[in-house]
Amino acid sequence: MTTKLKPLLPTKYALGLHTTTPELGLVISNFADDTRSHVWNLGRDLSSHIHQYLMDLIKPQTWTDLAFIAVAKGPGGFTGTRIGVVTARTLGQQLEIPIFAISTLAAVAWHEKSKNPKTQPIIAVEMQAQRGQVFGAIYQIAADNSGITALLPDTVFTPEKWQETLANWQTEYQLIKATSGLAATVSSILELAYLDWQQNKRPHWSEAIPYYGQHPVDI
Repeated sequence: MTTKLKPLLPTKYALGLHTTTPELGLVISNFADDTRSHVWNLGRDLSSHIHQYLMDLIKPQTWTDLAFIAVAKGPGGFTGTRIGVVTARTLGQQLEIPIFAISTLAAVAWHEKSKNPKTQPIIAVEMQAQRGQVFGAIYQIAADNSGITALLPDTVFTPEKWQETLANWQTEYQLIKATSGLAATVSSILELAYLDWQQNKRPHWSEAIPYYGQHPVDI
């Protein structure tokens, strides 16, 4: 069984941002009959172009048409992650709408399950971190695809400790290595946020905090 997402109120849309890599991923959807998404490889130009791409993408809708915003909170690159979360927080504050900060690794797991329904419901995700370490997490997809649960939250490991963690894991799982093209999971960022929205969660914009892992910085 697959949970069918109900559309937002008429004329209302949701916006998703993914900036944790040199790519910019954006998506806007009303979860009914209109979804538009795009990925740009901007590199160091991300900060100077993100607002223009945002304005271009939402047309013909306007900022006031947005019901909520979802943003990838990391792990990922320090600067890109910060840009995305700050942008989302600023919009959320100005528009007075909820901001959902979604794990980059959770989005990878959800994206994998979405494109391959036969994927194991328990998914381990690893991604390279700095100084030879790795980010790792283990997620479980609900049987009815109604959500995702972190069995092991996003954590920084040495490669040896991560391998030991996987070796000692007690249940069957599928390992996914997040290496490139992560901005393409921006639709998964938005879908996971919408599942929370369906459960009447309405996080205040100030609750959207980036996860740097190796660089804990408050904003």
